[in-house]
Amino acid sequence: MRLAHRAKVWNDDRMSNATPKPDRIDEARAHELAMQAVELAGGCKQIYRNPRHPFTLHPSTDYEIAGYAVEVRHGEISSPAIVSVAGYVFEIHEEEIELLIRPPKPRNPSA
Repeated sequence: MRLAHRAKVWNDDRMSNATPKPDRIDEARAHELAMQAVELAGGCKQIYRNPRHPFTLHPSTDYEIAGYAVEVRHGEISSPAIVSVAGYVFEIHEEEIELLIRPPKPRNPSA
């Protein structure tokens, strides 16, 4: 039995016109962008002390800062408030943010 449907391969010009991804950034730049997003959301104390309702429809706020997507996620009872940018994840405390996760390092292809 032959399958009538086959996956379409996207090798046309539409893929080359896609929005380019920003370059990888270092931890200091990610921290700076994360702090800017936290300040836009009201500051560390505001986010840390005022968690959203546990089943809210909008648990996070997305920002675009300097071409990077930054997500601020308010905490709940069992989960911390976090901010993520370019693979870096920071936990939001009352006065500061702390690095939790770094993005994976790219693998070099072996020859």
